[in-house]
Amino acid sequence: QVQLVETGGGLVHTGGSLRLSCAASGHSFTNYATAWFRQRPGKEREFVAGISGSGSSTIYADSVQGRFTISKENAKNTAYLQMNDLEPEDTAVYYCGTGFRALPTMTPKLYDYWGQGTQVTVSS
Repeated sequence: QVQLVETGGGLVHTGGSLRLSCAASGHSFTNYATAWFRQRPGKEREFVAGISGSGSSTIYADSVQGRFTISKENAKNTAYLQMNDLEPEDTAVYYCGTGFRALPTMTPKLYDYWGQGTQVTVSS
């Protein structure tokens, strides 16, 4: 059974930083892409960042480019999202997703597995 567990969310002030983690069991990150998405109340899930199975390729949403960094440690089967210079607009539930594609995609329905999400709240 595949399980993804996100941790690291919390409440920060504008300009603050958080580091999210996504630990996987029952599925290896080594060959497959992993991505972070977020969902605000009443909104659809939106792509944030993705990393290829090899770790050599990353993509970001324009809204987070230069502020967020996605990475992973295949040996620990864990992916990370370092979030700096946070803004109130970043407030959302953050989810990690993975599946059987080598390259990340911005389309959430193309991911097979999801975590339960972690809340990030940025106060102004």
